[in-house]
Amino acid sequence: MTYTEAIQFLYGLRLFGAKFGLENTIKLAALVDNPHEKLRFIHVAGTNGKGSTCAMLDSIYRADGLRVGLFTSPHLVSFRERIQVNRQLISETEVVELVTELQPLLKEFPTDHHPTFFEVVAVMALQYFAAQRCDLVIWETGLGGRLDATNIVTPLASVITNIAFDHQQWLGDTLAKIAAEKAGIIKPGVPALTATDAPESLQVIEHVAREKNAPLTRVDSVHASRITHHASLLGDHQKLNAALALATVQVLQHQIPVSEAAIHTGLSTVSWPGRLQLLEFPDGRKILLDGAHNAAGAKVLRAALEKDFINTRPLFIFGALADKKWEEICQILAPVASQVITVPVASERTASAAELAAAFKTAHPELNAFTAASLPEALITCKNAPFVVITGSLYLVGEALEHLGFSPASTSERGLNEWTAPKNQQ
Repeated sequence: MTYTEAIQFLYGLRLFGAKFGLENTIKLAALVDNPHEKLRFIHVAGTNGKGSTCAMLDSIYRADGLRVGLFTSPHLVSFRERIQVNRQLISETEVVELVTELQPLLKEFPTDHHPTFFEVVAVMALQYFAAQRCDLVIWETGLGGRLDATNIVTPLASVITNIAFDHQQWLGDTLAKIAAEKAGIIKPGVPALTATDAPESLQVIEHVAREKNAPLTRVDSVHASRITHHASLLGDHQKLNAALALATVQVLQHQIPVSEAAIHTGLSTVSWPGRLQLLEFPDGRKILLDGAHNAAGAKVLRAALEKDFINTRPLFIFGALADKKWEEICQILAPVASQVITVPVASERTASAAELAAAFKTAHPELNAFTAASLPEALITCKNAPFVVITGSLYLVGEALEHLGFSPASTSERGLNEWTAPKNQQ
């Protein structure tokens, strides 16, 4: 099997959609000798900030000399971004080996209970981290938590960044319902931490923690304001993520001691592409990339622009998925834009560029909002703009990284982020 064939096989698994439930993952992991039982985890859930918090934890523990596995999703360009050890992407050869090993085992499942793409990838990651003898795995949920494939592990700590509206068709239409799904990662007696501040979400998390006898640590803006370490990621919101990562390290000090120097180094060198990532060019132009794909993310982006780029009104290139609340995102971002070019996202779920432009005009009638046929066309149109923000979807951010030559991968595999839920699950 070649790497291309392995990726094609994984593409094929998208037909099985996204299923909630742990049965398949438990069975598939058992067929490969339960690799997760040989590993230690920090399990991270939440609506926004999961990836940044995971990147900070990974960076801190690596700075202290640990061999750290990192499992995140979605990927920006290459599938291999999802599975990393010490921030080195899993190799193409290792992807092929794991797919080759797992492929025949999938015949053990009836067609109507076939493992999904995410279930297979989660088990691949577990196998890889065990084979790599990782000291610790930073383990990000895919969707929700309670019935997410990642939830077969018993971690050292369960971390919930925050609760906001996203994926309501899966997780529920109230913050309390969404919180109940995220709180599903809390395990009996295992320390839990959260930076959630919405009272209805917090109430649910506190209730689940009490039920599970899991000591709960709350992190809030007061903790964030006391952060003395410099985090290399842009945005005030990252102080809260940093405070949450630091609280997690503190809670686990007796199990995994970490020096103050490692904490400082880890936070000051953390890297997390596509989230308020500033690209600077020799001619002085700047491009800010941020995957603000929900209202909470858009508010964070706007706050960062108003604080860190004072008296600068950037040109926006904006594209979004149709199943996101893009009208609300347009309303939030319109006042801080000088003009907006809307583009289709390279996804079968893209929102119409014309509808996005109309939404910006409705939100801010004086705003010059127009469409381009593609991201490359939009970049040509604004090639002389001193400051450009590309946002609205991580798919668009991934395409930008690839097009601008800032991607670690040579070929795009963004299509693997796509999945279609079977009709009976919607």
